[in-house]
Amino acid sequence: MNNIKLLSLIGLFFFIFSLTVWAGDFDGSRPLLLAVSTAMECTPDDGCHAVTPESMDLPRFFKIDFAKKTIGPAMENNTRPASPIERMELVDGKLILQGAEDGYQSVRDGLGWTIAIAEDTGRVVMTASGDQVAFVVFGACLPQ
Repeated sequence: MNNIKLLSLIGLFFFIFSLTVWAGDFDGSRPLLLAVSTAMECTPDDGCHAVTPESMDLPRFFKIDFAKKTIGPAMENNTRPASPIERMELVDGKLILQGAEDGYQSVRDGLGWTIAIAEDTGRVVMTASGDQVAFVVFGACLPQ
């Protein structure tokens, strides 16, 4: 009987420890690979419609580097520079990242962005808004 209690206690310990390790994957303590799955573009005149990430000039994969506080294309051959993460906060089980982008030089395409990463699943919702346009992107993260 004591062996069963001991084994149960050991099992409970490993279960709780594994949950703690899993939760730490999406709390900003480890770099992440973000994969984009679905994208929407919204305008006041046309409403919202599905678009491809490529049509938005958005990479399919991003690398989030918390040590450098940057997010950028995961592919090494991409020439687009990483964007600075200007704000990072844990709110209600989500890691919230925020920043702003100027876009292309001499084009009025600057926007502000927010990324919400669920700490328990790594699922992502990214939003960005600019001048009469908004984007909603869904995806998921993997720890690196």
